[in-house]
Amino acid sequence: MSISLNTCILILKEHHLLKSSAVQDAVVTKIEYVSYDSRDIQTNTLFFCKGAGFRPTYLSMAKDNGAICYVAEQPYPEGKGMHALIVRDVSKAMALLSAAFFRFPQDDLYVVAFTGTKGKTTSAYFLKGMLDQMNGGRTALISSVNDIVGRRPEDSFKSSLTTPESLDLFRDMRRAVDNGMTHLVMEVSSQAYKKNRVFGLTYDLGFFLNITPDHIGPNEHPNFADYLHCKLQLMVNSRKCIINAESDHFDEIYAAATTTTNPDSIYLFASENFENPKLNVPIDFRYASQETDMRETRFKLFCVSDKAKQLPINGEYTLQMIGDFNESNATAAIIGAGLAGMSHDACAKGIRHVTIPGRMQTEMTKDHGMVIVDYAHNKASMMALMSFVKREFNNPKIIVVVGAPGDKGVSRRPGFSESLTAYADKAFLTTDDPGFEDPKSIAEEIDSGIDHSKCDVTIELDRKKAIHDAIAMAGKDDVVLICGKGADAFQKIRGVDTPYPSDIVVAQNVINELEGDKEHFRA
Repeated sequence: MSISLNTCILILKEHHLLKSSAVQDAVVTKIEYVSYDSRDIQTNTLFFCKGAGFRPTYLSMAKDNGAICYVAEQPYPEGKGMHALIVRDVSKAMALLSAAFFRFPQDDLYVVAFTGTKGKTTSAYFLKGMLDQMNGGRTALISSVNDIVGRRPEDSFKSSLTTPESLDLFRDMRRAVDNGMTHLVMEVSSQAYKKNRVFGLTYDLGFFLNITPDHIGPNEHPNFADYLHCKLQLMVNSRKCIINAESDHFDEIYAAATTTTNPDSIYLFASENFENPKLNVPIDFRYASQETDMRETRFKLFCVSDKAKQLPINGEYTLQMIGDFNESNATAAIIGAGLAGMSHDACAKGIRHVTIPGRMQTEMTKDHGMVIVDYAHNKASMMALMSFVKREFNNPKIIVVVGAPGDKGVSRRPGFSESLTAYADKAFLTTDDPGFEDPKSIAEEIDSGIDHSKCDVTIELDRKKAIHDAIAMAGKDDVVLICGKGADAFQKIRGVDTPYPSDIVVAQNVINELEGDKEHFRA
């Protein structure tokens, strides 16, 4: 794969990003590799000087290792003798040049994107499960859990970001195309737009699931308005838009969609009984709960409007994942499958047995009640999870193990306090990716906002011990919720990914220890 220096200059000029260029007569102009990591350089590499942590010594290292051209927002003496492309925004330049270098792989894929404060991963996995029924397993996935770019074991790997850096994203998309994948389902985070990771990318389908305050803090979004603005960009960059009509800030979401999309290509969905007298556009799809138990969820989807009735997806669906809140995620995914050309029977078969690592994974014990491991990591998802448990399992005692990450998501902490006060009987506040913050201070911050007359609190920073003690104290009819990390096999501590078995493995080990050979089963 290669790109000429002249092509790079033309692309940057076309998008009004190029401030100046310096072309060296004695240096080759054929670029054969691209990178933003000075440790990952090959012969004739184009190197991007990006990120708040960039240091000029990185450029020196890249040059020594074979880089022939650099892209930066200012010239560096360390790049003397190299081609230099000085740009107004290096992150936008990297997205555009990476897409071109990897030969615009998005043009060879049916690309579907989900955004929302909660539900992105579940919806993405649901849709992949259905599309795989249609295309023989040729659906690529970019998610916060795993990335899948082919059908071989080596084509599936743990993701490091919800939405990868643009260079990595386009490289993975090219790999998916070369592996014969025909569809791509991806999560798009607010940070993806904040950091221009998806700049220039247009989606065949774009989903807006919901919005509540999250990711607001010194290292993320400065305020909710900025968070919402970044989320809305997905609507602006989608050919067809699918919106949860029950979402907060619906008017702004719909308005963003209409800036680039004809209303005939905007679809709305909501639960059966939802009414909004201010809504002046019809809801296209409705869903209604049928039955939820400890093993599965059944619901019906109704195609209501004329344009919805053109999709043959009306009917009953069964999910292996419990939680009535998953009906909304499933509805969104089914609409996506319908728009991609699927009908009810194939959709129902494809979604029936989808499970997601770390999402609503349950263990039913003999003497210690039900244990649920879930990624719930903000107020909205915690409230949804606990209200469901309270409602469906006959008002059980709820014991929660949870922590908040350091260095980001500072706005989540008061939300944890509120949700624990509202629903939890007992809370173990523990460690969850503390980063460079003191985990004890994070736990104490959450604890300070909890009403202790409603929720008893123990601070136990050893996460394994917190899980052990929570399960050990639970009775037969209690529910233990282990929240936040899901299937994550690391604790991020002071810049280091420290191995951690994952919550479900710890929980299973605790249950085996407490109950020995007593029978327990995974629900």
